[in-house]
Amino acid sequence: MPAVAELTADVTDLLQHLIRNGCVNDGSTGSGGEARSVDVLRGYLGGTGLDVETYEPQPGRESLIARIEGTDPTAPSLLLMGHTDVVPANPDRWRHDPFGGDLVDGEVWGRGAVDMLNLTASMAVAVRRLAECGFRPKGTLTYLAVADEEALGTWGAEHLVAHELDAVKADYVITESGGIPIPSPAGLKLPIMVGEKGAYWCKVTVRGTPGHGSQPFKADNALVTAAEVVRRIAAYEPSTQIHDVWRRFLAGMDLPDEMIAPLLSPESFAGALEGLPLGMARQFHACTHTTFSPNIAHGGSKINTIPDTVELEVDIRTLPGQTAEDVEVQLRAALGDLADRVEFTAAAYDASSASPIDTPLWDCLTRTTKRFYADSATVPMLIVGATDARFFRRVGATAYGFGLFSRNLTFEDFAVMFHGDDERVDTESLRLSTELWQAVAHDLLG
Repeated sequence: MPAVAELTADVTDLLQHLIRNGCVNDGSTGSGGEARSVDVLRGYLGGTGLDVETYEPQPGRESLIARIEGTDPTAPSLLLMGHTDVVPANPDRWRHDPFGGDLVDGEVWGRGAVDMLNLTASMAVAVRRLAECGFRPKGTLTYLAVADEEALGTWGAEHLVAHELDAVKADYVITESGGIPIPSPAGLKLPIMVGEKGAYWCKVTVRGTPGHGSQPFKADNALVTAAEVVRRIAAYEPSTQIHDVWRRFLAGMDLPDEMIAPLLSPESFAGALEGLPLGMARQFHACTHTTFSPNIAHGGSKINTIPDTVELEVDIRTLPGQTAEDVEVQLRAALGDLADRVEFTAAAYDASSASPIDTPLWDCLTRTTKRFYADSATVPMLIVGATDARFFRRVGATAYGFGLFSRNLTFEDFAVMFHGDDERVDTESLRLSTELWQAVAHDLLG
């Protein structure tokens, strides 16, 4: 199949270029450098008749938009959105260079291979091929390669929705992630991420009394207190929340009642996780619990000085319906008698968001995926991290996370590679996603 081989080579090559650009976003305004990948994408999409625009709210923090205008202004419109930034990687922990984009045994290795440069590349290839074939849809098709997703979207989607809404507005949006085939007794299940948890990034300040490091007896050492704060937060077990998306996910999996029932009961949920693979257990736990992860600590000034201040940064993810006040109540419960000895400061807060399930986009994805996996069915799921979909939901769009992956990439593999070591994706998955976007454009936009 020469055409299939050519498409696979095309998307593989583009993904390798994006990985090698190393657009690492550490959260600072000057990081990211997404303009490097915008240059690659501008060159790739140029000369095809596409309407291409770029936006740069901060130096180097550039996003690109390419558009195929629809012939009917009343027809539904679709935005395919991928981000170009990635999180940092420690090369010492990888088997291959995280920014080498190496192709090894049919897999592309590198930071961003699954989060989410694979989809960013496949969407670009699909849009270019549609343009080259003279695709003239009723509804407008827009491709967005957006900056700054990995640091809450300040210089990317948030900026564009707030200041350039006409350029990015669409009825339907597809972004990360979803689409990992999950085997079930009734065939493959393909999860569509219909919603996402909220993010409450919190700074916890612990204070003590400075003193000489040679006299630690009964000292008020802020670092020692902070260690106990971290221990209590890590040990805290929030209650299990069985929400509607979780119920519908389990109902769609067609699993035996003896497997489903424990996962629908707060009393038996923890025990049910023990029999699952680690990646799946982490995902299921995060789908049904507020999570607290103390990830950064700053404190101390000198080795012989007892520290008087330590700052902890805690990544808290909230469930649908939870507020910032609900989080603070849980934090106090976790810390117990230490709660009044520390200060809480919300560094960032975004509420959980979700789109309805019964929509034309859901129906479209269900139809088109059957062309690739005839025995498949779509199931709703909650993504446990944050994505740029939330900005578009807030202005009225239906936004889902999806892709299409080969049977070689298991749910377990996918879960542990997000922000993890040895991130990689197989070229068959790249082909499937590219072909899916073309099929979706034809099916949804006409």
